[in-house]
Amino acid sequence: MKPALSFAIAASLLLPAATYAQQAPGIKDALSNERIGMLNAGKLKITTGKCTDCASSPQSLWYFQNDVIAAPTSAAMVAGVSPGLDRRADVKAWSQTPGAAQLAYPAVTWIAAPQIIESATIAADGKRITTVDGNTYNFALVPKIATNLSYVNDETTAYLSKRSVRVRGTLETRDGKPTFVARTIWPADYAIDTQHIALQPLAKRKDLRSYVQAPSTVKEGAVTTRLVWERTPGAGRAVAGKPVMGIMLNGAQGDDDESLAGHFGVATGYFGKNGEWADWAMNNIYGLGSFSEKGIVAATVTMDNYLNDLNSGQQMYRPSYMLVAVLKNARTAVAYQGGIQRTMNHFYRQDFVYGQASGNCAGVSIDVLRDLGWHIPEEGPTSRMKALAAYAYVSATDLSLKSGRGIYDSLSEEQTRLLPAVAFEAAGWDLLELVTAAPGNTRKLSAYEQQLKDDVEAVMLVRIGQVPSSRAWGSSPVFSFSEYMERTPADRADWKIVPVAPRPFPQALRDSSVPAPSDPSPVPLPVMGIGLAGVIGVSAFWRRRSKKE
Repeated sequence: MKPALSFAIAASLLLPAATYAQQAPGIKDALSNERIGMLNAGKLKITTGKCTDCASSPQSLWYFQNDVIAAPTSAAMVAGVSPGLDRRADVKAWSQTPGAAQLAYPAVTWIAAPQIIESATIAADGKRITTVDGNTYNFALVPKIATNLSYVNDETTAYLSKRSVRVRGTLETRDGKPTFVARTIWPADYAIDTQHIALQPLAKRKDLRSYVQAPSTVKEGAVTTRLVWERTPGAGRAVAGKPVMGIMLNGAQGDDDESLAGHFGVATGYFGKNGEWADWAMNNIYGLGSFSEKGIVAATVTMDNYLNDLNSGQQMYRPSYMLVAVLKNARTAVAYQGGIQRTMNHFYRQDFVYGQASGNCAGVSIDVLRDLGWHIPEEGPTSRMKALAAYAYVSATDLSLKSGRGIYDSLSEEQTRLLPAVAFEAAGWDLLELVTAAPGNTRKLSAYEQQLKDDVEAVMLVRIGQVPSSRAWGSSPVFSFSEYMERTPADRADWKIVPVAPRPFPQALRDSSVPAPSDPSPVPLPVMGIGLAGVIGVSAFWRRRSKKE
């Protein structure tokens, strides 16, 4: 242990930003020499949602009152929103303006903890952490959220203690001793190795699906990389400092039947010198209308928080897959990041509501790409006829028209907007067709598609294994509604579901120019039409019969 600290750093997340700025040997401010995706994090301030002097919108701050965030300090820094336009029209209009080339900051970046230790080692018993320069502190973990089904166990500690790690957390004083309380633990060997991989192209679209569905040989959080295309020999290896856009697919959980479809998002950032990517910005779309059982809140987050937060990190409860496009020009990634930030502003304002069918993580993310001009081919709905039949069946068995409406919407929704795995497959394969100029592909390219075609230098697939914990092992996500039903118990009463509490948005924060969101009618229009036609038909029958009599 190094000499005792001359000061103690308070633990409370509600302390002012000035307290966070205090440092100790081997521990740095979470924004010091850091990036948030494509942006310099040093221009932001560490605070909480109770900030009174930052430029974030009141609506966005409300969701992070007791969480550590990075916030812009002036209105000129922050991404805006066009109040008179819906989210999709706003992105389309913004993308055509000269200002779109200059990336603004997100209204809120959820950094979760105020400090970082780089290249640290955790003792085998999990009770101490040592910095790269030899400073040792007592070590502890943030508590498990009560509704979380699992948490770190001895297997997790054994896995983490065998490797160098990057840790986000807070230095506290416990029993008179400095103790670093970890919130996020990112293994250094997550670095994407591009120096020892051979080129292995995908021959056909279903190869991309097979990559995701292949029985995983990746255990204990290991990361493997496959180079599938490069513009010139060696382009897939010379990636240091290059901008990237990553299409992320998270798998199915092993203990939650509502999560078998997985999760989807798009990341932006720059490759580190040795393949590091912990600071890429991940744009995480989750429902805002309830409290997540793992503590997830929709936000722009750094990749280490997105994947390895001890409560909410995706790798703590399922495997993940990512298609990474290495770019020679940042403009393609800048456009997406700017578009999704405006979309997130609409989301916080309640301009639109998250929905399991039309407004989920896949739908919102794919919408931004399409609104920028990347016309990812649509897959169409599962079946409109099945949707009608399922509506009738579920409404009757559940005695709930709302339940029937839910299944109807899912079967009627275009599949790239519904299922994360289908979105991943469609976008990934279309990107490869764009950059390889596949024979027979005669479609006229939009300006954004032409940028993709010109700027992408290499495409690689990355598989990230689930971190061992008390959580059941996850698997690949489903690619169809029928696969979803095959993997769930026939009796819905046997489904594993974690109930969550509602999170109503305060009326005082609602923008008067934004209509309050309303639930869709429990009876879909086609059903109304069928019912109306039936009424008209029966009425006509009785009228004819009455005339005859």
